Amino acid sequence: KLEEQKRLEEEERRRQEELSRVVYDGLTMEELSNKLNRTLNSTISGKGELFAKLSVDYGVDPYLSVAIVMLETGCKWDCSNLLKTCNNVGGMKGAGGCGGGEYAAFPSLDEGIEAYMSNLNRNYFAYGLTTPEAMGPKYAASPTWAEQVRSYMNQIEAN
Repeated sequence: KLEEQKRLEEEERRRQEELSRVVYDGLTMEELSNKLNRTLNSTISGKGELFAKLSVDYGVDPYLSVAIVMLETGCKWDCSNLLKTCNNVGGMKGAGGCGGGEYAAFPSLDEGIEAYMSNLNRNYFAYGLTTPEAMGPKYAASPTWAEQVRSYMNQIEAN
């Protein structure tokens, strides 16, 4: 029992150390998580820590990833049906057939967020598509997509 307590204390110490390390834009993990949480509303409220952690893990811009989610899901006010029913945070197409359609479905919101961040890493960032302007033609058909994402990024950064 003492060994288990020591192990848990060590895990907590490491977690606290990780939270205090600067990870992005001069912010610690905790500060970044809080900044993202100030933007995340509705169904994805409180998921800032997960977005921040996965951004660091996958090497993806956290402001960009959350801005896309805000645009694609409408979560600035009330999240889309795709997010609420299929845990699809990025409008990702694929297997799983949300409601029998072409959009992917995920068993949980956390798994949907993880799949989304992995998708950004593999299909965009790995190819140097690291800004809304570079990603836009591949990610979305709308000619104003990049401008809209950039607007959300500016709001997140200002929060």
